[in-house]
Amino acid sequence: MSYKQFIYCWQKWLSPILVRAAVRVVVIICLTVGVLGILGSTAPMSHAQAVFPGSVANAQLVSTTRRIQDKQTPLKPTVLNATVYHSPDCNCCGGWIDHLKTQGFQITDFPTPDIETVKQKYNVPDNLSSCHTAIVNGYVIEGHVPADDIKRLLQEKPNVAGLSVPQMPVGTPGMEMGNRKDAFSVFSFDRKDSVAVFNKYPSS
Repeated sequence: MSYKQFIYCWQKWLSPILVRAAVRVVVIICLTVGVLGILGSTAPMSHAQAVFPGSVANAQLVSTTRRIQDKQTPLKPTVLNATVYHSPDCNCCGGWIDHLKTQGFQITDFPTPDIETVKQKYNVPDNLSSCHTAIVNGYVIEGHVPADDIKRLLQEKPNVAGLSVPQMPVGTPGMEMGNRKDAFSVFSFDRKDSVAVFNKYPSS
């Protein structure tokens, strides 16, 4: 047989036979790997999971993440409600109410000519008394307490009855007089008349 005849026979007969044999070997190897993977797992596994474990795992992770995200619900913002009792003739009380409104509080306004009865009802200590009394989420807020201190109180939830800024210091919310600002303290108090400094503000 000449060289050309050998090449002709190879291309016509032997080459297709070898290609089919190679394809069968590859298929057998893939099936063997898949069967071994299934037998070695305690959980049911598809052929695709056995042959392509990484891709299937990633797809399952993405699917699980999406289900968790779909179940999440947005957190509702905290509603800040304040019920304020004050004398109808007190202008600085109105200034403090405006301060709370700008800080996101919703105000229920109760002007009353008998503010002292309100203070007695909520057990405001005499030495911490001021011109108005408010109730915010069950806490007593006496006087010109800054909104930031009230928000901190609501966040920390200490075991106290409330907060107070005694009297009417200049520079507190609702008591603004130009650039003047007296030093003042915000006090916390409990039902047993224990008093502690909650915050301090310097003069300017």
